[in-house]
Amino acid sequence: MKRFRRAFLAIIGIAAAGVWSAQAQTQAPARKPAVLAESYVIEAELVPERHELTSRARVDLLASETASTAVFQLHPNLKVSRVTDAAGKSLVDERLAEDTFSVQLGQPLAAGQRGTIYVEYSGTFSGERANRAPKLAYIGPEGSYLLYAARWFPVTDWSANRFKAEFRISVPAGMTAVAPGDVIPNPGAAVGKSIFAYRYDIAAQPGTLVAGVYQPTPVQAEGLAATFYLKPEHAALAAPYGEAAGKIFSFFSDRFGPLPWRHLSIIEIPDGSLPSFNAPGLVLFAERSWDPKVNYKLLAREVAAQWWGGLVRPATPADAWLGDGLARYAEALYVQHLAGDMALSQMLDDFIIGALLHEDAAPVASGRLKEFTPEYRSVIVNKGAMIFHMLRGVLGDPMFLDVLRTFFSNFANRSATTKDFQEIVNRATGQDLNYFFAEWLYSTGIPNLSTDYVIYRTQKGFKVVGKINQDLDIFRMPIEVKIETEGNPETRKVEVIGTSSDYIIETFGRPKTITLDPNNNILKWNPGLQVRVAVARGEELVEQSQPYEAVREYQKALDVNRNSSLANFRIGEAFFAMNNYQASANAFREALNGDLTPKWTEVWSHIYLGKIYDLTGSRERALREYQKALDTNDNTQGAQNEAQRWLNEPYKAVKIG
Repeated sequence: MKRFRRAFLAIIGIAAAGVWSAQAQTQAPARKPAVLAESYVIEAELVPERHELTSRARVDLLASETASTAVFQLHPNLKVSRVTDAAGKSLVDERLAEDTFSVQLGQPLAAGQRGTIYVEYSGTFSGERANRAPKLAYIGPEGSYLLYAARWFPVTDWSANRFKAEFRISVPAGMTAVAPGDVIPNPGAAVGKSIFAYRYDIAAQPGTLVAGVYQPTPVQAEGLAATFYLKPEHAALAAPYGEAAGKIFSFFSDRFGPLPWRHLSIIEIPDGSLPSFNAPGLVLFAERSWDPKVNYKLLAREVAAQWWGGLVRPATPADAWLGDGLARYAEALYVQHLAGDMALSQMLDDFIIGALLHEDAAPVASGRLKEFTPEYRSVIVNKGAMIFHMLRGVLGDPMFLDVLRTFFSNFANRSATTKDFQEIVNRATGQDLNYFFAEWLYSTGIPNLSTDYVIYRTQKGFKVVGKINQDLDIFRMPIEVKIETEGNPETRKVEVIGTSSDYIIETFGRPKTITLDPNNNILKWNPGLQVRVAVARGEELVEQSQPYEAVREYQKALDVNRNSSLANFRIGEAFFAMNNYQASANAFREALNGDLTPKWTEVWSHIYLGKIYDLTGSRERALREYQKALDTNDNTQGAQNEAQRWLNEPYKAVKIG
């Protein structure tokens, strides 16, 4: 059942203790192409009925060294029909790989020399390739989008190169096309077609194009001028989303510094792609992401990306955490501002679970992870966000915000490296914090925290003498220790260096419990997380249609906590999907006899047991289970309506095909 799938999944087990690899610190960066695109003029025609794109791109090139060949990336669906130089002479092109082609330049370019070529190409975005998940390019009557990540025009050094661009987009009459940049008025027209033109004069990555049947709706809020391009059924959401976007934009402008523009185009695109995407001046949400209740988190993340990843661009894939990781953490900053520390703590919990999913796939600064993959989301987005939070804890709020403002001021309209960011941090603190970056960016592994302690009575109260233990030899971080007492709780920070660090904390009231890192400020592992991440890993396997493997992961959770209702519930769910009703019923009963955490496992276990009894011809037993579900008064994910429905009529298995 997909109702309870968490947004951030995780794996079981302790990540291997990582050691800072000198090679990771000193390895040479990937060699940049000798020829890069400096600017584009792209004339594109979209034919939605045929899912077709026909385009001609003028590409202005700049050579960093003498070169006679330029290499481009282009979506596999698109085929180059002709390449010419500025004089119209045909040039030789060759497909090097599915998504790469080269052009033999008419005359070699010397270092620092510029040249121009014209590339004509076309193709359709339908069929097997276009339907890969997530789709990064689609053209159709219900709406079209060509994301920069799709490489829908000839791209050099994708994800790193910055360029200027002009777009002239032809679409059927009645449709609107939107791209980054300023509108070029009076672009011309053709019979039955509309032409829209935009110019983006800042070197960035303005390569995203959207088209559809929209009625543009302008909204002014908090100094932000937003234009919404929505389907008619969502048009009423422009006002509340515009108001929210204005507040978010103002918050980030105050914290990081102002953007060179105060206008955003916020656009709805068809489902099938990512839930959201951003480009300079554009924020895109898939149809499924529009909800009458404003999704402040998603909106904040994509608006923050105008700063981090948009204007300040990671120089290489190894620096991607400075974009996606910081935009994700900026989302948490806004949530804390909007809803307080408890809401922040919940987000940090999501970061930790998300990071644990594939934390050992690669170091954050390795540059080895492919964008949009689960591994990338785990390591770059979620672990990256958590690294910024841990750095905030080391620096303190005022210095942390000063660092972000300096970073933005120094690198707006520029590409930044991890080393650039480290130098800003070290200058701000007057210290060498490279140990922090070495541990979290250049190695894998997270600490497994535990504490041993003895309590002594003193004349003034009590004294706790203890050790914080963990398994990473190079670990160094301040960690909060919270002691719950018969009176007020006591909280102290302990500087943990190496595998064992001593602490002494005096309290007035008798100590009852001791918690390490009570506010989720450290990316860590502990026995409680072991259950959660094992269950989450199983959930991921279910989503990948691997139920047997999922059951093995759920069993690992039970090896840690036999009373885990969640693990037993998930086992029951998996066996139910496999039509193994006896094993499923046994698991749901175990869930009801467990810790009932989370609470919804109770109501839904009764509902599933009712379904099993209906399917096996025991209607009276089924009715008793549905009534028990109703008696809980728990309506998580519409449980009460579900129970009432099957109380009124027997459940029948859904036929497929």
